[in-house]
Amino acid sequence: MGFGDEFQRLSKYFRESLKGRGLDWDRKPPLYKKYPSENKTIELPRPDREGGQPLYEAVQERRSVRNYKNTPVNAKTLSQVLWAAQGITLATEYHQFRASPSAGALYPVETYCQVNNVEGLEPGLYHYQVPYHALTLVKEGSFGLDLARAALGQKMLRDSAFNLVWTAVIERSKWKYEQRAYRYIYLDAGHIAQNAALAAVSCGLGSCQVGAFFDEEVNRVIEVDGEAEFAIYMSSFGIPK
Repeated sequence: MGFGDEFQRLSKYFRESLKGRGLDWDRKPPLYKKYPSENKTIELPRPDREGGQPLYEAVQERRSVRNYKNTPVNAKTLSQVLWAAQGITLATEYHQFRASPSAGALYPVETYCQVNNVEGLEPGLYHYQVPYHALTLVKEGSFGLDLARAALGQKMLRDSAFNLVWTAVIERSKWKYEQRAYRYIYLDAGHIAQNAALAAVSCGLGSCQVGAFFDEEVNRVIEVDGEAEFAIYMSSFGIPK
């Protein structure tokens, strides 16, 4: 039995094992990752919340696209994809709900945007600040080739207009779900990536989802420690050839 089989067995729920479990609310991790105030932050264009391509048409047209034109994408389009992936869709007195579902509304997945060719944005690595629909600059530079190398040579990450990298801040989910949290974070990432892929179609973009990569190499590119926070999924986006 491999470790994947063992994980599946050990993370099963049984009625007896859930009895008497409680939550330590004083130790609940924060929902949002913050960068130092000196990091440059760029407010994104307001996303459209009405109209757009009909859903069923977008579902019909969605394909994995690996070849992109060397044409910039505008910031409005990037904004739309980010909002559809993880943007706030309902704010209440107690909570901010997002475009994609998350187990327990804990939102352990963070979004990083690696920009290659977006109008008005310098090439670099950015972090999506969900509450403000903004991007915080992590570091300037061209990192598309680094991501492509880390993804077993998948060149569309180099040739894309931008790439999204999703990480898991695992304690947000483990606080409630313990070891089963690992199941949920990958489900969360799948919801997010599908929303982004459908938004891309509606915006005239192609996208390709990437699960094959050398984990520690991607972690180094996006500057996370690989333990408390680690890369779990990526997608490339660009104008199809």
